[in-house]
Amino acid sequence: MEDEEMERKVQQYLHRKGFRLTELALQEERNRLSTTSLSDVSLSRPDNDPARYYDGYNKLRSWAYNSLDQYKHELLRVLYPAFIHCFMDLVSEGHTLEARAFFLKFREDHELMHSRDLQKLEGTLSPLHLEEMDLARSLRENKFRIKLCEYSYELLLQYLQKTQALVMLGIINERIIFEVSAGQPSLISDDADVVALVGTSKDLAKQINQKEVHWGLLEDSVEERMEKALSDSDRAEAESKDADAEDNNKKKSSEGGKQGGPLNKKLKKDKLVGATGKNTKSETSMISAAPRVKPELTLPATPVEVEQSILEDLRNRAQLNNLALPSVSFYTFLNTHNGLNCSSISNDGSLVVGGFSDSSVKVWDMAKIGQPAKTSSSQGENGSSQDERLSSTSEGKRPYTLFQGHSGPVYSAAFSPFGDFLLSSSSDSTIRLWSTKLNANLVCYKGHNYPVWDVQFSPVGHYFASASHDRTARIWSMDKIQPLRIMAGHLADVDCVQWHVNCNYIATGSSDKTVRLWDVQTGECIRMFIGHRSMVLSLAMSPDGRYMASGDEDGTIMMWDLSTGRCVSPLAGHNSCVWSLAFSCEGALLASGSADCTVKLWDVASSTKALKMDDTKAGSTNRLRLLKALPTKSTPVYNLRFSGRNLLFASGALSL
Repeated sequence: MEDEEMERKVQQYLHRKGFRLTELALQEERNRLSTTSLSDVSLSRPDNDPARYYDGYNKLRSWAYNSLDQYKHELLRVLYPAFIHCFMDLVSEGHTLEARAFFLKFREDHELMHSRDLQKLEGTLSPLHLEEMDLARSLRENKFRIKLCEYSYELLLQYLQKTQALVMLGIINERIIFEVSAGQPSLISDDADVVALVGTSKDLAKQINQKEVHWGLLEDSVEERMEKALSDSDRAEAESKDADAEDNNKKKSSEGGKQGGPLNKKLKKDKLVGATGKNTKSETSMISAAPRVKPELTLPATPVEVEQSILEDLRNRAQLNNLALPSVSFYTFLNTHNGLNCSSISNDGSLVVGGFSDSSVKVWDMAKIGQPAKTSSSQGENGSSQDERLSSTSEGKRPYTLFQGHSGPVYSAAFSPFGDFLLSSSSDSTIRLWSTKLNANLVCYKGHNYPVWDVQFSPVGHYFASASHDRTARIWSMDKIQPLRIMAGHLADVDCVQWHVNCNYIATGSSDKTVRLWDVQTGECIRMFIGHRSMVLSLAMSPDGRYMASGDEDGTIMMWDLSTGRCVSPLAGHNSCVWSLAFSCEGALLASGSADCTVKLWDVASSTKALKMDDTKAGSTNRLRLLKALPTKSTPVYNLRFSGRNLLFASGALSL
């Protein structure tokens, strides 16, 4: 009697708290235990029968595909987690042949959205494989998060209760977290982020994304001061020119004759052109409207010659928009024999570095490339040449500077903002700092335990961030051999890292298909961006600090709003891996480089402008408009960079 009373109270508690699946599982267990001993014997036989997984999944699949079209696309989301865990449960129980047959029978249902994961799981044939494979371990240790509307959720519960599908009920109860929302089902176009692998805590992503992000620019930054000084000098110069022109006009018009009419027209035309140019500049620049924040790191002092260089770049910067596209200078590596792993270009395009599989790092000075052949030398943006033969030799002399020190393939290289230092990371789990002026290795940073996939300098130099196979990102400073912060939380390799423009945050992209934003001062994750269907390989921050672009292995590019944590413009950008992304200096354009041998230019300004007008509409998205596709002959694009004057540099290795 006491047991019955206890069960009744437990059931009331579960009903009151809304734990519908747990309540349903409790009822099923009680019904099973209350059957006769003969029934227990007959039921105990199928408990060890691998066919129960096939039957349970097949019935669930048939029910989902035969549901109403309005709710079908939501109910189909449950099938992938059920399929994966049925397969892994069969493998863990030792039913190898049955697991193989089950996998081959139903894999086509999920080939479109999860082809990469299926390729990795296809070779899993024993329980030992499940323990050794990172993907399988991650799938079994964490839960899927699935978004459903309230009515779809009720339909699923009714199906599980009527069919008494214990196997499916157990998998769904243990392996899936449902986010139930009131109202109509979500759109089919929103399916990118509705099935995602997250930590075991149901509210983890929601709690993380509630934290505040100060996405503005640094107070009193060097570029801001230079822009202000430039605008003041331009205004004074324009006023003096206008005054001189008016004086000359008055003198000539007082002399009489027919010259006054055309001169007045010319003066009005000059004023009109000047006003139009100023309006265009104010419209395309998003930076001036961005809020200002205080730095959380101690920033290094900027040398005078660097300030002068920034001022010169600002004076000569081309204003880009959807009608004025950038010039592109493409550096092609020849005869690399598939040995080039990475490439990077300095801010002014004067230096190009390549990291190779033989553990070497090579730096080319563009000013010295064409000199022996007596052709126009490549000097970055100042008279840049289209000469692409970076690996050509002249009279037996090496045209590059060779840096040796790593003991494994080099996977990433990055120049400091001023070009005087170079970072490289390798499979030997180290990061090395080189001087481009002394042509020597200065420091070897040791901290990661596995290969380091990416390393990036901060926008102000001195600090840098690294991403590794050990699932962590780390922040370093040039004067300390130990990392300042360790960012841990990703469920798989951290493949890429990118600094925010105000240096207070870093973003990381991972093989767990998520992008995370980390606070540099506390080391905490403050944003989790879920939506990619494959590993994230590239990241870029907009110049105003509000938006971030990410590219993945399938060729998809997504742009995120850092303040809200939601995707504002998803698009299928390329046919293969997106290896590099870069925003133009005023943030109007986004350039993407891919393994499909193309550079594409996207219109960011119009999409973000429409987004700001529709800020009140939650969930509204605007797809970026493709402005131009620039194909190469047969050269995958490894790296992209906009210079301070808005010239776009790109690099890659010719593949035949």
